[in-house]
Amino acid sequence: MIRSLPAAGLVLLYLTAGASAQTCEPFKGYIVSKSEIGQPSGDATILSAESSSLPATMSGPEPIVAFCKLVGQIAPVDPGAPPIRFQINMPAQWNGRAVQYGGGGFNGVLITGLAQLRDSPADLPPPIARGFMTYGTDSGHDNTKLKEIQEFALNDEMLENFSHAAYKKVRDVAVTIARAHYGRAPDKLYFFGGSEGGREGLTMAQRYPADFDGIVSVVPVINWVGLQFSGTRSGLLQMDGGWLSPAKVKLLHEAVLAACDAADGLKDGIVSRWENCPRTMNPKSLRCPDGKDTGDTCLSDAQIRFVEVTHGRFEFPFPLVNGITSYPGWNYGGEDQAEGMVYWMTGTKPPQYPLPAVTEQGRAWYYGSGAMRYFIARDPAKHPRDITPAAHKIQVLKISALMDSTNPDLSAFQRRGGKLILKENMADLAQSPNAGVEYYQSVAAKMGQNDVDRF
Repeated sequence: MIRSLPAAGLVLLYLTAGASAQTCEPFKGYIVSKSEIGQPSGDATILSAESSSLPATMSGPEPIVAFCKLVGQIAPVDPGAPPIRFQINMPAQWNGRAVQYGGGGFNGVLITGLAQLRDSPADLPPPIARGFMTYGTDSGHDNTKLKEIQEFALNDEMLENFSHAAYKKVRDVAVTIARAHYGRAPDKLYFFGGSEGGREGLTMAQRYPADFDGIVSVVPVINWVGLQFSGTRSGLLQMDGGWLSPAKVKLLHEAVLAACDAADGLKDGIVSRWENCPRTMNPKSLRCPDGKDTGDTCLSDAQIRFVEVTHGRFEFPFPLVNGITSYPGWNYGGEDQAEGMVYWMTGTKPPQYPLPAVTEQGRAWYYGSGAMRYFIARDPAKHPRDITPAAHKIQVLKISALMDSTNPDLSAFQRRGGKLILKENMADLAQSPNAGVEYYQSVAAKMGQNDVDRF
């Protein structure tokens, strides 16, 4: 039996408990020819196809959402590269639309397309429960089979898949599967991603503007190369005496609130006027006597330098793709929040190399030092301290062209009627939110504010 339940102004269709699930098994072994895929690849094969269901996130009696779960892979061109894994979920009651989920970090984990979207209200059903066809991918590598999470970048095809090609390939496979199953392609296709997935979303708008009707890009890693060099710089400064213990991070946070919290007229523990905070927040006010580290109640000169550099720009000696010459610093505020400065920048122990467990290190150093060795130097044994933009200019420019989503010309995406939502959290410490602000400003400068406001 099918019943309709209203939620957030939508009419949603669900199968009640005990209803028959969808028959999907005939799709097992189904092949999508490489001719249907808009990037060089082998054929795609559905490895498993099963009828599945999950409870919708709704109050009252739990409705059951029935769907076909297809898990498959796209064969590589390079026999040394693994296949791209993907999962496609096709609801029994389809609303004619599809959502592609982005990944996170360095990917390598199969994105199922069944989770709630990032930042969505807890009581809002996930897209599959609202009738959307959903799908995701591991971007062409499996983290569990790698010595380090960036090792895949040593293979050119795996690197290109991670940078952009895998998401295009899986999108084309999903559209072909929709035609086979429903008899037509989706009326609307959306891409939703955050962080690395946000970069992927912007990449789709820039590289494949005809493929998506709507893209949501949350806290995207736009200037990827700049972020990795900044994270590496952060770790090296802390290795040289600039490390802030969790207690010192709390000390810094309290000083920031004292200097900047009330600037908006409300003392609420939030730095709402972040752009003005550097004018009133001086880390030298926390200086230890003689600039030497004497404990958790003050900062040494090396620690003050770390704070100042973190909030300043990373300058490149030459322009990256799209004329980018630097990476912006972070804002003050949110240092002591969950997944704040300790999680991303300072860690529970000083940065080390070779790398210990990620739980002991700031993620910026953990990610950046690996990116330096595998993406830039392509030498896992090279010390990150010896990897600079000037020494590796050719490879830096190559990776920038692959990974940086900084192209301000979105005119092709606009002409096809595409809509883009770009979101930044201004106390984000995973990546500088100012990179998103600057990207938005570059699009407005390139295309004109009136056009930008329309899409």
